[in-house]
Amino acid sequence: MSIREILKMGDPRLLLKAEPVTDFNTPELDALIKDMFDTMYAANGAGLAAPQIGVNLRVVIFGFKNSARYPDAEPVPETVLINPVLKPLSDVTDDAWEGCLSVPGLRGVVPRWSNLHYEGVDQHGAVLNRTVDGFHARVVQHECDHLDGFLYPMRIKDFTLFGYTSVLFPELDPNDDD
Repeated sequence: MSIREILKMGDPRLLLKAEPVTDFNTPELDALIKDMFDTMYAANGAGLAAPQIGVNLRVVIFGFKNSARYPDAEPVPETVLINPVLKPLSDVTDDAWEGCLSVPGLRGVVPRWSNLHYEGVDQHGAVLNRTVDGFHARVVQHECDHLDGFLYPMRIKDFTLFGYTSVLFPELDPNDDD
């Protein structure tokens, strides 16, 4: 088990466009993905992108059965998604609260597509194709934003809906540092 340091907002590596993965089914890729899951679980995250741990590759992971950070969210299947392509199914968006392991202690309301189709591959090169909505769609968009150098505060439209988690949501775990 290897828990990696999560880069914080302000680190210029988080603003880079990540490179595509070209080699699959390798010990290096398997180790990266294991470290990403270990890191995500240790931080109680809903997802994690490779750039968040300083690896500039187009790799995201996400998924949970229950989330202490998002107690009202429906379960999302544990997923490894590499070289993703997202396609909105309409122009309809939803505004909802988001946090980020790279932006600890803060939350903001972010617009995201309500329904989308995503495709990519897993670490073995097997194709993934899913059509999703709700929190699943939000998590995928949030994590894939990291691959293009975007952090969720860059998408906030109304900064009166941005602040410290402990103030906005005192009912959440006080040790939750997002």
